[in-house]
Amino acid sequence: MTSVDPATMRDVMGRFATGVAVVTGERHGVPHGMTVNSLTSVSLRPPLLLVCLSAGARSTEAITAGGRFAVNILSARQEHLARRFAQRGADHFAGLSVERGRHGVPVIPDAFARLECDVDRHFVAGDHVVVIGEVRELRAREGEPLGFLRGKFSDIVDRGREPVDWFF
Repeated sequence: MTSVDPATMRDVMGRFATGVAVVTGERHGVPHGMTVNSLTSVSLRPPLLLVCLSAGARSTEAITAGGRFAVNILSARQEHLARRFAQRGADHFAGLSVERGRHGVPVIPDAFARLECDVDRHFVAGDHVVVIGEVRELRAREGEPLGFLRGKFSDIVDRGREPVDWFF
């Protein structure tokens, strides 16, 4: 049994700045989605990504049962969508026109970037379901990404420097 307090864990991990995305899927013809900031690239060959979804959520069930999903990375101008899809139990698509990506899943139109995936595998880890997706389609647009830091939305600023070569 761990002695780590969940609130302290959230506070400490909140110091790790992330981007913000809405993960979308469909089940029985009904679109579902949830806001996430636990997302990372896993592999380039094959193209794999990892996303952590709340265990027991309708969106999680739609994605794991449906076998397909989209990761819609949000721009700085889409905070309202991040807030909308973060509401538990809400009909997140109410009043929105549902668009479909090339892979057939519901997508956020005008997202900063989008990756359409097949579920490669998924497993339970604590209070989340870790989903590994194989990327089948992707696209990106110009703009600025939406960030998340210390429990608040934030800006991510491009410093205009060349990236550091991490491979020594």
